[in-house]
Amino acid sequence: MRNESLAFLEALVTTPSPSGFEERVQAVCREYVAPFVDDVYKDVHGNQYAVRNRNADLRVMLAGHVDEIGLMVNSIDDKGFLTIVPVGGVDTAILGGQRIQVHTAAGPVPGVIGRTAIHLTDPEDRGKPLKIHQMWVDIGAKDKKDAENTVAVGDPITIDAGFLPLRDNKIVARALDDRIGAFVIIEAMRLLARRKLHCAVFCVTTVQEEIGLRGATTSSYGCDPHVGVAVDVDHAMDYPSAEQKRYGGSTIHAGPVISRGANINPIVGRGLMDVAKNKKIPYQVVAAPRGTGTDANVMQLSRGGTATGLVSIPNRYMHSPVELVSLKDVENASKLLADWIATLKPGMSFIP
Repeated sequence: MRNESLAFLEALVTTPSPSGFEERVQAVCREYVAPFVDDVYKDVHGNQYAVRNRNADLRVMLAGHVDEIGLMVNSIDDKGFLTIVPVGGVDTAILGGQRIQVHTAAGPVPGVIGRTAIHLTDPEDRGKPLKIHQMWVDIGAKDKKDAENTVAVGDPITIDAGFLPLRDNKIVARALDDRIGAFVIIEAMRLLARRKLHCAVFCVTTVQEEIGLRGATTSSYGCDPHVGVAVDVDHAMDYPSAEQKRYGGSTIHAGPVISRGANINPIVGRGLMDVAKNKKIPYQVVAAPRGTGTDANVMQLSRGGTATGLVSIPNRYMHSPVELVSLKDVENASKLLADWIATLKPGMSFIP
């Protein structure tokens, strides 16, 4: 991967963006993608668009969400401790003892997630995951007044975990679900920069996916695409104890994942696989018998319907601070999207 692409990826995945803070991520994206497109703008919901050939007859939408799971300040007690509620699908089993940042109007405030020490826990309860109301955030405040001078109810919270390159072209970070998808679609726009296109391309970094696919709902309606692809993550099932026969899933380094099923337009799915074969891009296929729970689901159902595909990056340890992906899979996903878009022309039918 090019050094500038890797630097952009690191900046993208380590920028905190729970609800209300997506603008920080969007600023990073805007700076990187602007040279490769005709226009960059943002809507009232917070989705950001990078567009080429806006007025072409065939409209294509790419979507990757930049929001992340996290926490929110629920209340502040008399001693200055913060009670918390989850934002999105938070696994409470991994929260205890984590360092965090509270994102306030004045900037980030460091803290930790506290819990009762194991020594003071009843023997029969040791090793059991705590419920979120049994944990709290400690920012070191003297009392409630001191805490209220710094944080407020409703402030979002993220785990303070950074970007870590590992061996064998792998990286670890929080929020790779789905900053890595946002990176892939932006890289695809860079790869398309010098290619002649026969379609309009709306590259959208969407918001609020983790709380109900909300950004993709509004941006799909706004773009009104004929065809679109969401890029998200898939459960890599190549770790000890993985039950691939039960859950399906993919393998790190084996290429981007193309979904097949009710959420996927058959012509789009076959087109992606044909391009992968012709360009010798490795890929994997997973079964998706119902709505996928990704931006692809609401893209498909927007307005009168959109011919939709879903490309995913194999991801170990999803919804944890140590999500792991392969840079090889990421590069191949960007190439796949760029090469597929280059095949699209006005007049193409996506009716099965």
